[in-house]
Amino acid sequence: MARSPVQYTVHPAVAHGQAIIAGLADSTGRSLPQWLKLVAAQKLEERRAIMAWLKQAHGLGMSSAMLIAEAATGGAEALGAGGYLRAAPGYVEALFAGPKAALRPLYEDLTNLALRLGRDVKISPTKTMVPLYRKHVFAQLKPSTRTRLDLGLALGGLKASGRLIDTGGFAKKDRITHRIAIGSAADIDAQTRDWLKRAYELDAG
Repeated sequence: MARSPVQYTVHPAVAHGQAIIAGLADSTGRSLPQWLKLVAAQKLEERRAIMAWLKQAHGLGMSSAMLIAEAATGGAEALGAGGYLRAAPGYVEALFAGPKAALRPLYEDLTNLALRLGRDVKISPTKTMVPLYRKHVFAQLKPSTRTRLDLGLALGGLKASGRLIDTGGFAKKDRITHRIAIGSAADIDAQTRDWLKRAYELDAG
């Protein structure tokens, strides 16, 4: 399968986070730079400790405290679209580093396959997985072991068959409800392509 460089798109969480950050001055009385100055004065370094202090000492909600803590500790998600796009390739490199490096070609084949489903497909890496979006997440890629890349799929209550495994996600109201184990190029077969296309089409509405 011919490969082309994967182009990443800003993760939807970044846009949501930026909206919260833009409104910090109105919702909390301080802008992000002002909050960062306060955090720096506390000499707190761990994200959880910063969040706890913001919530306890200043009564901030979870989202605001989390985004301020991320910004204070260098989290790209809280620093805007540019910061996220600079960080995204590094997320992928880290996911497929060391003993999982052999799975990288399978990841590239699957992402290129997904991009050919439609121009509205977006690939937005995180530190733990690589979600594929249309209007919502319709699939995700995760190197679960040294020899297995899991292709997660949003297929609702569809009954699993063949190599398609029910993750229990539908009962838990998760987006990803099924997965297919990919261990070699041979596993990206007609069945895998059909299920990926089905997940994409289900996200049309």
